[in-house]
Amino acid sequence: MTELGTPVPAQRSGTRNGGDLVVETLEALGAKTVFGIPGQHALGLFDAMGRGNLHFVSSRVENNSAFAADGYSRATGEVGVLFLSTGPGALTSLAGLQEAYATGVPMVVVASQIPLEGLGARRKGMLHQLDDQKASAANVTKSQRLIQHASGIPSAIQDAWTEAISSPQGPVWLEIPQNVLLDPIMVPPVEDALAEAADNPPRVELVREAVKWLETAKRPAIIAGGGTRRGKAEKSLLSIAEKLRAPVICTPGGNGAFPWNHELSLQAWIEDRYMTDVLEDADVLVVIGSSLGEVTSNYFTFEPRGRIIQIDAEPRVLESNRPGLGIRADAGQALAALDEALEPGGTAAPDWHGTTPEQLVAESLGKVRARLESQDLAKELKFMADIREAVPADMQTFWDMTIAAYWGWSCWDARQGQFHSAQGAGGLGYAFPSAIGAAVGLETKGRPGRVLAVSGDGSSMYSIAELATAKQHNVPVTWLIVDDGGYGILREYMVGAFGKATATELARPDFVKLAESFGVPATRVAPEGVGDALKAGFAADGPNVVVVETLLKMFGPTHLGD
Repeated sequence: MTELGTPVPAQRSGTRNGGDLVVETLEALGAKTVFGIPGQHALGLFDAMGRGNLHFVSSRVENNSAFAADGYSRATGEVGVLFLSTGPGALTSLAGLQEAYATGVPMVVVASQIPLEGLGARRKGMLHQLDDQKASAANVTKSQRLIQHASGIPSAIQDAWTEAISSPQGPVWLEIPQNVLLDPIMVPPVEDALAEAADNPPRVELVREAVKWLETAKRPAIIAGGGTRRGKAEKSLLSIAEKLRAPVICTPGGNGAFPWNHELSLQAWIEDRYMTDVLEDADVLVVIGSSLGEVTSNYFTFEPRGRIIQIDAEPRVLESNRPGLGIRADAGQALAALDEALEPGGTAAPDWHGTTPEQLVAESLGKVRARLESQDLAKELKFMADIREAVPADMQTFWDMTIAAYWGWSCWDARQGQFHSAQGAGGLGYAFPSAIGAAVGLETKGRPGRVLAVSGDGSSMYSIAELATAKQHNVPVTWLIVDDGGYGILREYMVGAFGKATATELARPDFVKLAESFGVPATRVAPEGVGDALKAGFAADGPNVVVVETLLKMFGPTHLGD
């Protein structure tokens, strides 16, 4: 019997069942770690894990389990695997899955279901019953499947894995009823499984046309979005930029796709009007893995005067905001094809109205610096610089939707690490659980290393329960909480729009004492002490927390004018 008195079919542990087929197939595909929370209808999965080799990381909230699987995938480049229970457990995961879907993170989600006899919206009154559970996931996953027979489990998981890693990548949802997971099976153990990403090359005639445009361009420029990183297109991007001598700017999702201090790098100041001016003046603008959406277009103020070449694996993105030559392809394959077709020295000499591209980049970055220095932002600039100086060059960082992260979108030099944020869907609570997943993944890959998570006091409360997870698994994550007493960015927005803020102020705990109650070391420092506190945290074992009580401001929104 369960704690709620609902009977679970009697079965001797050790009998192979549908759950074994799930575990065996995932292991054959290369999975090593699973995130999630046990649930009544999913007990067959968890019983089977006890006979397998998958490492299970139990979160405290399903949404955070989804974020952890997301972070695992981003940090390792592998598929994140998530186990969910039926009904409330499955539904609680959806906001986390929205981030993975929006950002193109490959995941396989296995959700349990009520027994087969209860399916079909017949309202039999079964615990956790929904009319159509997988329909709830339709907005946040690439596809959804219901598996009704144990013999279909291996092929369905193999197909889901293939779909998850095929560009555009993303989470794929599978449902397996309780009795299919629990009932004894005749299917032999899974010995092998193969999943290869579907090919997504650019069309030949589109590459040829794009090369024509670029060979004659006088003022080419490049926007590198998140698809550049997902497609592992960094090497081709660098080669193309140098052949064209084209300035390159990265979006928040593309941060790190291009060397920060390269003479052609406009870095990531995508929300600055000076950068918008440069991009508007380009006669050919190459947009890679970006929809030219709200942030990238400087809040839809971007009015390009030249032609646009837009490359994206998701066909719905192409020309969604601006007309152009749309190339539906994986960014890595598309840029490799363009790079091969562009001959060194075969392009027109760039001329930005008598200025070289390199001079233009240096002048534009100088204008941005001057604008920031004129806005009384010395504390914010030093705070971000101190964090950057403290963080090792190869450390991966995970950022919540908080003012420090908004700064990070523009000013963070990822160096040899990777910058990850929740800018895809913009939900709160992403940083800490995703950092836990990342650290677990790096250790699994034999690359153990500490990971940094950055949250505000508001967003940290979404994932505060995961302090228990971090402690239980002794995960090497340092969590920086910037405590300003409320939803800081919303406070700024409301004051700017209405002259006052409403419902943005928050009662919050003593984060140091709260962390310590979980057995997690914590310290509170003034803003000027953040660098030393982080360095001490990085040198420690297991999880730790650094709390900084300060009110950070954002730089002035240039889309509203100076």
